[in-house]
Amino acid sequence: MTFARPLRMLVPAIAVLAAALPLSASAAGAKRTITLSASGTVKAAPDMASISTGVTSEGQTAQDALSKNTDAMTKVVSTLKEAGLKAKDIQTTDFNVSPVYERKKDEQAAFITGYRVSNNVNITVRDIDKLGDVLDKVVQAGANEINSISFGIAEPEKMKDEARRLAMTNAIDNAKLYAEAAGVELGPVIKITESGDYTPRPYRAMAAAAPMMAEAKQVPVEGGTMSVEAKVQVSWELR
Repeated sequence: MTFARPLRMLVPAIAVLAAALPLSASAAGAKRTITLSASGTVKAAPDMASISTGVTSEGQTAQDALSKNTDAMTKVVSTLKEAGLKAKDIQTTDFNVSPVYERKKDEQAAFITGYRVSNNVNITVRDIDKLGDVLDKVVQAGANEINSISFGIAEPEKMKDEARRLAMTNAIDNAKLYAEAAGVELGPVIKITESGDYTPRPYRAMAAAAPMMAEAKQVPVEGGTMSVEAKVQVSWELR
């Protein structure tokens, strides 16, 4: 399956004034300053995905349920490795053995009728074009739980740096505009403060996994767009 990947875009955000222009000194010798806040947003198609999946099995005894689950999970992991996933990208996140209870009548105490074993792994797919195929193979191999799919950027630092540059550019452009409108000149930068969460986040809809049908159809998956926003507050001296 091939994903249509939008080109990385730089989207300038609207600068917000953090403080008004203090064009007149409040005391003799005090410096005139301007302080502005601005943001920059960078968007890009995700290039990796994380899948939470696993196998839940039941049996009359704990050993029976465990044996069924082990066989199924071994097949799932082997299938993933055959599909090209490395061992470091397959991580066990949960393993649970619990009794299954049944209550025939309200006045009777619940009694154990069997046991349930669950084994879940988190899979990192680094070639997002193969995501649909990986989902197909996981379900065909015996996984009966797909809990979530999330998308990400393999090298988010590059996006963060682009967002920071854009935020600073927006702040400078706005500062020049206000200084010109006020009939003053922009002096040296006094202070730069950065704020905000730079974790790439979904910009549009995320994928939904569908169970496999009898016919061999690839699971439809849409990665959407990820975005990173940087926020800065900058102060300049005015001349």
